Amino acid sequence: MSLEGFFRRIPKAELHLHLEGAVSASTFAELAAQNGVALPDGKPTEDLYSYGNLLDFLKVYDLVCASVRSADDFSRITFEALERCALGGARYVELFFSPHAHLAHGVTYSTMLEGILDGFRRARERYGLVAKLIPAHAKPLGAEGGERFLDMVLAERPAEIIGIGFDYDERPNPPGMFLGIVERAKAAGLNVTNHAGEDGPADYVRDTVDLLGLRRVDHGYHVVDDPALMERCRELDVVFTCCPSTTLVTTVWRDLASPDHAIRRMMDAGLNVTIHTDDPPMFGTTLDREYALIAKNFGLSPARLKEVALAGLAASWLDPETKRTWMSEWSAEIDGLIASELTSQA
Repeated sequence: MSLEGFFRRIPKAELHLHLEGAVSASTFAELAAQNGVALPDGKPTEDLYSYGNLLDFLKVYDLVCASVRSADDFSRITFEALERCALGGARYVELFFSPHAHLAHGVTYSTMLEGILDGFRRARERYGLVAKLIPAHAKPLGAEGGERFLDMVLAERPAEIIGIGFDYDERPNPPGMFLGIVERAKAAGLNVTNHAGEDGPADYVRDTVDLLGLRRVDHGYHVVDDPALMERCRELDVVFTCCPSTTLVTTVWRDLASPDHAIRRMMDAGLNVTIHTDDPPMFGTTLDREYALIAKNFGLSPARLKEVALAGLAASWLDPETKRTWMSEWSAEIDGLIASELTSQA
């Protein structure tokens, strides 16, 4: 078995994936033409996903959102996203999506859910992949917008919705402004995660953990700027859903091979780091490629990659019984893959 095959076949949980960021450039171009959305600067399809920083990326992301209008559109992009996950070795996916970006174009929340859940059904029938849904609030819409967002989520809540998230621009939208929404969501039985420390400071990670009381942080890279906070997060076993390829565009850490790269430092400090793709077509990656990147650049052994894969499953919001069963099954399966890899090298 080749190393590429090993990276691909490791069973994985994908916990940090944005639906709108998982639309391929060709599908984006087709849906934009179908729904009357002008492409940026007349760029050819192969250059649509070209940007140098987080804000430029978000502009393109918003155009993708504007291009998805019908339930069929949502079903298509959901199935295609989950298909790529399955081909990269994912067995379980928790999928973010951005309701506000579609509401702005007259798409109802019910239409979004109808299409997304149909995409879930198709992916499970085709690949056996299990997916759950995380509606995400855009921080620039503020606390008042967040309250309306949560009202909408709670009013129409299929079983596939297992939590909410907070994303988009971190600055100047500190975690504390969303405390009331987080408390309401928790009281309603929803899990909660927050994008913090990608562009925002270590203080945003601290407030996510200490003020909001969350134990899952999306990105979180600037935690490395505060050694005391790193130690606290290690003690609390805070989960960081990290996305290596994204860091090369949206953060100050542009070299995965550097000893100073945030994800490497987080791992070296013993933080609970899990590996995901964020917006894979937009950053030219897949889930198995992210595993290959950290293996190569951080010098991780197959046994260490097993730990990373199982940490992702452990950090998921699956029910405890399913999680226990899968942890045992995945562990045995990865051990078999490692044995096969070692045999092929002998």
